[in-house]
Amino acid sequence: MSETSPPAPQGDPLDQFLCFSVYATGLAFNRVYKPLLDRFGITYPQYLALVALRGADAQTVSALGAKLHLESNTLTPLIKRLESAGLVTRTRDKQDERVVRVALSDAGRSLIDDALGCIPAALLEATGMRAEELTALNHKLASLGAALRSAAAPAGRAG
Repeated sequence: MSETSPPAPQGDPLDQFLCFSVYATGLAFNRVYKPLLDRFGITYPQYLALVALRGADAQTVSALGAKLHLESNTLTPLIKRLESAGLVTRTRDKQDERVVRVALSDAGRSLIDDALGCIPAALLEATGMRAEELTALNHKLASLGAALRSAAAPAGRAG
């Protein structure tokens, strides 16, 4: 008995990979964000950290890293650059000196408020989609990301 291969997909084979579509879309997002964020003198990862702190200020470094899906070796230099720019402060936790908390400075709060006043609208326009469509897509991608993190988590550890 011989097996036959399914017919080859038409077009570029990479177009058949969801992972590549997500990757290429991420690169496109970065190209749109860059000039918007350059106005504020911050990078995309710094923007995400400031947005996360705006939502819940004075977070521990580990909580912020978990929220951003960043390891400490990536997050610590990012926080140090934000601190050097005067946008955040780092302090030791009063109950546990081993824990470092990160909070927005007044300048950081002002910057992120200004950025959030214009960047989301510019991004919405760049997508060519309606807000409801983007919200639905975001929910689907967040669910996909959670499922993939769970599948990739070592046995016995939640993702």
